[in-house]
Amino acid sequence: MNMSRTERSRERLVVVGGDAAGMSAASQARRLRGPDALEIVAFERGHFTSYSACGIPYWIGGDVPERDRLIARSPEEHRARDIDLRMRTEVVEIDVEGRRVRAREVDAGDEYWTSYDKLVIATGARPVRPDLPGVDAPGVHGVQNLDDGQALLDTLAATGGRRAVVVGAGYIGVEMAEALINRGYEVTVVNRGREPMSTLDPDMGRLVHRAMEGMGITMVDDAEVTKFLTGDDGRVRAVATDDAEYPADVVVLGIGVRPETELARAAGLELGEHGGLLTDLSMRVRGHEDIWAGGDCVEVLDLVSGRERHIPLGTHANKHGQVIGANVGGGYATFPGVVGTAVSKVCDLEIARTGLREKDARRAGLQFVAVTIESTSRAGYYPGAAPMTVKMLAERRTGRLLGVQIVGREGAGKRVDIAAVALTAGMTVEQMTALDLGYAPPFSPVWDPVLVAARKAVTAVRSGD
Repeated sequence: MNMSRTERSRERLVVVGGDAAGMSAASQARRLRGPDALEIVAFERGHFTSYSACGIPYWIGGDVPERDRLIARSPEEHRARDIDLRMRTEVVEIDVEGRRVRAREVDAGDEYWTSYDKLVIATGARPVRPDLPGVDAPGVHGVQNLDDGQALLDTLAATGGRRAVVVGAGYIGVEMAEALINRGYEVTVVNRGREPMSTLDPDMGRLVHRAMEGMGITMVDDAEVTKFLTGDDGRVRAVATDDAEYPADVVVLGIGVRPETELARAAGLELGEHGGLLTDLSMRVRGHEDIWAGGDCVEVLDLVSGRERHIPLGTHANKHGQVIGANVGGGYATFPGVVGTAVSKVCDLEIARTGLREKDARRAGLQFVAVTIESTSRAGYYPGAAPMTVKMLAERRTGRLLGVQIVGREGAGKRVDIAAVALTAGMTVEQMTALDLGYAPPFSPVWDPVLVAARKAVTAVRSGD
């Protein structure tokens, strides 16, 4: 199965990873080049392809009624488009010099080599799983893919208890806390940070903390998990810190993810500070003409700080795949970078951020001003107007927008998109005050909260505060 290019009549693209970036690249390449010109072989070690991992907490919580609604395209649909998709097959070695990959069939254990002319690495990210006693006990779950989600649902259905502990208070931890609250569990969140949502500044994270406690979630901050205690049946029964034990019938790990790049590292490909693959604007792996990478396994350019960052989001992964597929397929596309936009929710609280936090700006050597305003999602007199807090960072002297964080109720979160566009355009806060945004009392006050923050930031920049 290791025919050389001269023995094959078609060019061969090999894709490692069958989710967002990998299959977007394969599909785009197929659209641009027919099967007579390009053979596409894709390897996926799991049971599913092209699914929304971001939707898993909402499936667990019952907002999405069934798993298959999270699947955008099945293996059969990919194969119908002349993509040789090999499920339950893991690539275990990349031979860059020999232009081939070694694959192992997960269930049978058989191994074989497949040569490539062009290679796409889309291996994703792996959840952080602490090396602590009891972490592998039944009832302790990570939630990274659909198999993980199904395993957690099976545990929830089998256990007679109603106590859950979530370890970590980032996006996944907060969303899983909501999912378990929706299922009627008593939820405790154990977080090693000062406040939940470390992607926010602590003063904004404190707003999330208060809101989560108001929803009945027990928050334990500044706490380090030391072990997972088990009962006589071997199942998890509690989570322990240095100071206390928190009873648990089920535990969910929401500590974050790291780039899945051991395969690339072993192949000698260049990795960045955060462990992700480094690429050029066309998503080519640096130093390799015929190898591309995209999705959660890469680092990307932060357009605000000018540094490389690891931001594992499905929005980026799909864009990476489109860019890679266009270039592999003979077209031309680039991925210029990101500004770090993200939005989430816990029950009715919306949480959003884009650009830099205070510590990001300091790390980048930037001098800045920071302002915070309180406003409402609609005109104050209109029914349903809800409070909203907006924090804005601007560069001192120049007034260039550096970052925005928003915490509020319905109508708050997606306002971050205004700031994301302004950041991408390199706007100053003074330029933002002139933005012609849509207004009507059901949607906004006369001055949108983001523009109120921009006006306050202009004053701070001018005064040098």
